[in-house]
Amino acid sequence: MREDGIVITIDGPSGAGKSSAGRILAERLGYNYIDTGAMYRAVAYSIYKSGINLEDEKEVERFMDHVEIDFIQKGKDTRVLCNGEDVTDRIRDPEIDMITSKVSGFEKVRVVLTKMQRKLSERGGVVLEGRDTGSEVVPDAEIKFYLDASLEERSRRRWLQLKEKGVVIERKVVEGEVLKRDAYDSTRKLSPLRAPSDSIRIDSTYMSIDEVVELMLQYIKPLLSHTGGK
Repeated sequence: MREDGIVITIDGPSGAGKSSAGRILAERLGYNYIDTGAMYRAVAYSIYKSGINLEDEKEVERFMDHVEIDFIQKGKDTRVLCNGEDVTDRIRDPEIDMITSKVSGFEKVRVVLTKMQRKLSERGGVVLEGRDTGSEVVPDAEIKFYLDASLEERSRRRWLQLKEKGVVIERKVVEGEVLKRDAYDSTRKLSPLRAPSDSIRIDSTYMSIDEVVELMLQYIKPLLSHTGGK
């Protein structure tokens, strides 16, 4: 039994609702929320801003020797810092999507960030979401979810997110970008996107986030009752 509770992982492709479900779930349980995707995006943005050549893996590796990622809670808002810089408002920009996919394919990047994520999870009482949290980061997590949705619905959600940020872009373009990201993430050599064999699969296409969270809690609550409510 871990000191602070169980480890819950939520994996799945872009637009499936992982971040929203993860945040609400962690809040309902009083657990820490770890957005592993934000960590990769923070590194990707910082590398992009630094002008590092993404084709030069050695240069990327040198950057990772000195990277620090921190999460700071401001009310209900979680801010992401990379080497002391608040990058929260930039890591969701469209141009960062494919850079993140590229960067996450480097072994050194994955080794460094996976080590950080395991350290954050070792005491339990956490909800991790990303693309390999149940398959690679914490393969012994007490409960694993794989959240998915149709390409059309995931693209629609991503388009709405961008629209809220004032980004003008056609839905078909967003769908193409989501499809490209799916292909890259599922075929990369290191930690490709896949559903862990022991994960609970949830299709959120026709579900609200609240419905997704309630369904997850139905699976989680019996485990908590066996661990003294932690």
